[in-house]
Amino acid sequence: MKVTIVGAGNVGATCADVISYRGIASEVVLLDIKEGFAEGKALDITQCATNTGFNTKVSGVTNDYSKTAGSDVVVITSGIPRKPGMTREELIGINAGIVKTVAENVLKYSPDTIIVVVSNPMDTMTYLALKATGLPKNRIIGMGGALDSSRFRTYLSLALDKPANDISAMVIGGHGDTTMIPLTRLASYNGIPVTEFLSEEVLQKVAADTMVGGATLTGLLGTSAWYAPGASVAYLVDSILNDQKKMIACSVFVEGEYGQSDICIGVPCIIGKNGVEEILDIKLNDQEKALFAKSADAVRGMNDALKTILV
Repeated sequence: MKVTIVGAGNVGATCADVISYRGIASEVVLLDIKEGFAEGKALDITQCATNTGFNTKVSGVTNDYSKTAGSDVVVITSGIPRKPGMTREELIGINAGIVKTVAENVLKYSPDTIIVVVSNPMDTMTYLALKATGLPKNRIIGMGGALDSSRFRTYLSLALDKPANDISAMVIGGHGDTTMIPLTRLASYNGIPVTEFLSEEVLQKVAADTMVGGATLTGLLGTSAWYAPGASVAYLVDSILNDQKKMIACSVFVEGEYGQSDICIGVPCIIGKNGVEEILDIKLNDQEKALFAKSADAVRGMNDALKTILV
């Protein structure tokens, strides 16, 4: 199985490292426009093999899409990362042209690939990739919900003082500081609702911390985070390549699901060898429905900025 990662920056390189270390794919290609950058990252990762025991072939290439031919999955991380004080939404004008060009180029050599979009603003870039390529909706996936849910589980684990891997929790809605919806009502610790252990006040703080999880790290690091995003992409790619059919919150094109249409937004999906194999209908309460509708309106508003690009 072959995976191409376009963009060898922090997120792309971390994703390649996790995929290689865990043996998720037999081959990983890193591609970047900066001369020698992807080659250097690939060589650095490859030199870990003898110490960590992986056998994945990792290579890097400078802007030569022919080397990506036959990729089963292509991950797009291209674009500029957020800087302190910058919202994901402010990246639209800069990153849209990059993502569109990348998607078109990878399809020349891997026409049957599944595309995973990481570039921000992620919901809008996922929508752009879908509309620009004309691919079936199951083959264009935005990974934001996987990352947001991981952060949600982390904050719950801190509040509970219990292992994050014993906690089940999901974030739906847009991948934005004001648009994501941590489903506190449905979160559980080893099958027991977390509402049995945490007060409403604590749960609201957990939800609030989750929503600004990315911005918090940007403020601390001076740029976007990369370890958790890279691992989240690898987790999603693993479910595709190995047909694991995991339920993962992903940004996908909806056609009436959750009362919304003609946008890409985070909803619970079954992810397998065909990409998005099913969108699950979780019964939301009235408050959650209202929040989801508000989130969808915000995402739809950002998509309006793409009109000139998609002409």
